[in-house]
Amino acid sequence: MIDALRLSLNGDRVRFINFLEGDRQEEMMRDVRTGLAKPQKSIPAKYFYDSCGSRLFERITMTPEYYITRTELSILEHSAGRMVEFLSGDGGDIVELGSGPTSKIKKLLDAAYARGLDRLRYIPLDICGICIEEVIEELPLLYPDLEVLGLRADFTAHLGMLPGGKKLLVFFGSTIGNLTEQECAGFLKKIKQTMNLDDRLLIGMDMVKPAQVMEAAYNDSEGITRRFNLNLLSHINRELKADFDLDDFEHLAYFNPDDEQIEMHLRAKRAVSVSIPRLSMAVNLRKGETIHTEICRKFSKHRIERIFSEAGFQIEGWFTDSKGWFSLVEVKTQPADHRACAGKFPRLI
Repeated sequence: MIDALRLSLNGDRVRFINFLEGDRQEEMMRDVRTGLAKPQKSIPAKYFYDSCGSRLFERITMTPEYYITRTELSILEHSAGRMVEFLSGDGGDIVELGSGPTSKIKKLLDAAYARGLDRLRYIPLDICGICIEEVIEELPLLYPDLEVLGLRADFTAHLGMLPGGKKLLVFFGSTIGNLTEQECAGFLKKIKQTMNLDDRLLIGMDMVKPAQVMEAAYNDSEGITRRFNLNLLSHINRELKADFDLDDFEHLAYFNPDDEQIEMHLRAKRAVSVSIPRLSMAVNLRKGETIHTEICRKFSKHRIERIFSEAGFQIEGWFTDSKGWFSLVEVKTQPADHRACAGKFPRLI
């Protein structure tokens, strides 16, 4: 059931649509049951982002060790104008997948308005409803001509509901690195099915760099990433009535050079038995056994070029910092590939 709420504070310029009402807990139950029954126990990383987890992640981005956000912001500061060039004329939609704080999107909006665009709509899409509400209350006050359509949705499941007009899709923060190679290929295929030939996808990719730099970003000295990781268990406790004791687990994050990815786990400090009544399930962990919570893949230029080529995209722009630590890559669909994939999804009106 879609819950559509028109916010009277901003008249017809602001709408909020919730695609997650009703079925969210059932999906969590399926995911947690499946993940905790595997030989390598796991819980999907998307369940980090309850309201507490979203705020903890915002704090992570401000730690000295976490270079990704400040590096990406510096790239946007210098290159946002070129990233929105193709929206000249009648403007269009800027769709942010996995939207969070507004610091990055404001760089694009400022650049777009500086170019004199007279019709823009911003569409933030995120699983955190409170985060969406904060964004759609803030931005119309800063940009009086901006339309905002907030979507509480899962970008792995609801891309087909995006509007069909001219758009720039943005996927900041190297979130693409949280997907396995197979998941990434499937995700890019779904994105391509929503895109017109004139659309662009701007996507953040964290580059391979010295292991000590990458590992420090996920083991900050303030312990905020540790709290973020453990909060996943708090979320499961609250939603599924589980009895995980957070003191029984420790945060573990390290770089796996063979797969070129950071891996995050929760490791049992002792033998643990956990009851999850909503799943009619008991989970036993040996001392030292882990629950895998996230991967953060890192990329080389060659690997990025291969990923987009295999997915049927061509690279239109490549924006990076002076150290080459992070890249924002702008791509469009290849014409022949587009004809094969376009029009497969219904669209949101």
